[in-house]
Order: sequence, then C-alpha cells, then structure tokens
Amino acid sequence: MALEKAKEIVASNPVTVFSKSYCPFCVQVKRLLTKLGVSFKAIELDTESDGREVQAALAQFTGQRTVPNVFIGGKHIGGCDDTMALNSSGRLVPLLAEAGAIAKVAA
Repeated sequence: MALEKAKEIVASNPVTVFSKSYCPFCVQVKRLLTKLGVSFKAIELDTESDGREVQAALAQFTGQRTVPNVFIGGKHIGGCDDTMALNSSGRLVPLLAEAGAIAKVAA
C-alpha cells in the first residue's frame, strides 16, 4: 500500500521530495529547489500517519533509506549530495526543465 502511494505521488508531480521537516539535508534541498523556482511536492514523512511505511517502501523501491529522497520526472535522482552535485555540474536545471518543473532556459 505504501509503495503504491509513493509511486502515485512521484508519477503525479514533476518533482517530489520525500523529506522530514527537521532534517537539515532536506531543508538544504528544498531551499535549493525554491531558489531555482521549482514547483515541487514535499512529503514530510515525520508528519504523515504512514510515513514510516512510505520510507520503508522507498528503501525497497530505490535502495535508499535516507531522506531527502528526490525524484525528478518520475526518476529517482538520490539524496542531498546527489542533488547538490547535479546542480554544481550544471545538470540539475536541464533535468528540471525537461520534467516541466521550471521554464526552459535559453542556452
């Protein structure tokens, strides 16, 4: 049930961040996405009634147990370090634009 819920959320949003409200790495990723003007869905697992189950399902689905657990265009991209590395390498914005989460930037 939790896995279906997670997959449905990911499928219906260009960018999804499975997060915990008190996690500094989650805050860092959400701050970056906000700064970039991204429309994203944040699921705060510490406030969801089935958050533990969803997190366990995500671990099975992605192999990643930790948060943030970031998806762009339905694809799992990883956590905070992965997201920051994509941004530093200049590959995050094109991924976000391709997913329809931000306006395409002129090259």
